[in-house]
Amino acid sequence: MIEIKNLDNGGDAAWEDFVANCPEATFFHRAGWRRVIQNSFGQRAYFLYAESNGQIQGILPLIHVKSLLFGSGLISTAFTVGGGTAALNESARQALDIHAQTLCGQLGAAYIEYRGVADAPAGWAARNDLYYSFSWEIAAAEEDNLKQIPRKQRAVVRKALEADLDCKIETNTENFYALFSASVHRLGTPVQSRRYFSNLLQEFGPDDCDILTITADGKPMSSVLSFYFRDAVLPYFTGGALAARQYGANDLMYWRLMRRARERGYTLFDFGRSKTGTGPFSFKKNWGFTPTPITHAYYLPAGGEPPNTNPTNPKYELLIKAWQRMPLALANLIGPYIIRGIG
Repeated sequence: MIEIKNLDNGGDAAWEDFVANCPEATFFHRAGWRRVIQNSFGQRAYFLYAESNGQIQGILPLIHVKSLLFGSGLISTAFTVGGGTAALNESARQALDIHAQTLCGQLGAAYIEYRGVADAPAGWAARNDLYYSFSWEIAAAEEDNLKQIPRKQRAVVRKALEADLDCKIETNTENFYALFSASVHRLGTPVQSRRYFSNLLQEFGPDDCDILTITADGKPMSSVLSFYFRDAVLPYFTGGALAARQYGANDLMYWRLMRRARERGYTLFDFGRSKTGTGPFSFKKNWGFTPTPITHAYYLPAGGEPPNTNPTNPKYELLIKAWQRMPLALANLIGPYIIRGIG
């Protein structure tokens, strides 16, 4: 018998133990996301698990994202790039998927979305032409690690290494948020609240979440908030000043993170996902990473096409241009209220 339950405040230890031992589980299945998302975005979390004989057989973190602008959906895991059902057997997997469909109807959600899954559940729609992931094994020796990078990009890294740039691990979000919010504003997309990043550091850091910042002449140039899970480092949120490129600060930032992670015993550099046709996609390819398609699965009870709130959607072109012209302070004030409804 399999019973579906909702994670409560007393069940984190068993959930985390399952995440640590289930091959399908990712950093974005961790129990801490339930608190971070509810406290940062005010959206309801349903962290479901399938239990049999007192043992967890599968988990499914779901966030009910509601917005007047973008509608209502159950997303696993919203505000992250991973999720879906992680299970030890098909019985648990199917029970969780079916329960999610029932919950979708009870909440009046228009769809369910699983992010970064191996396969879509039977009868669900799938899309694997939008996002691609990038990763490689970090070589133990620095010189071997450098040789992994194509010649032209390697020259940029070597030049940055010779420059008078400082690298530090920071325990607060001040420099990171200033760089990150300015970067996403230039892209024309809303920014999350500063509280969100503070919540991430508090929930997962310092062992599993930190901020690395590169400075030039005492001024922050590039900053990255990263996660650590199993054998991988995941540079997740990055921001850079307009002057960062002339210093090679962004390249040095990733190189320093890579080497620091290797020194800490992490062997995989997970460069995350990027949308096709974007600057980050090209940047990662220039570093020598090979793109791998990511599958998103959708349950659409009323039929139709999967939702598309991606900034590359042509319908948002005018909104993006208007957002880029908005004063940064105003964008930082309004952005969190918009992004909480996107997920």
